[in-house]
Amino acid sequence: MIAIFSITVPALSALQASSPSGPSLVGGLLPIILIVAIFYFLMIMPAQRRQKKATEMLKNLKNGDKVVTNGGIYGTIVGLEDDAIQLRIAEQVKIKISRGAIAGLQAESKES
Repeated sequence: MIAIFSITVPALSALQASSPSGPSLVGGLLPIILIVAIFYFLMIMPAQRRQKKATEMLKNLKNGDKVVTNGGIYGTIVGLEDDAIQLRIAEQVKIKISRGAIAGLQAESKES
């Protein structure tokens, strides 16, 4: 049994001596680079597209547009300022809200 152990140890030390001292730099960084690339394409890029689309929508608002606020209020734009919007939510009822509070345009309703 001791003879087998003495044969095995030199064989292992010979294998260890012939292998490189550690993984190469490219081999070690490749998984990290792949994870960052996947994260970018699945998380960051779509969020940037949504943000750009929302900014463009807020910039292109005009009188008469029907919008929904982040609070769920439906209304029609009757006045525009640099950073605020006057919104008519009912007859003779107008409120002033921030442009950033607009969630989006109302979907066109299908009236039969």
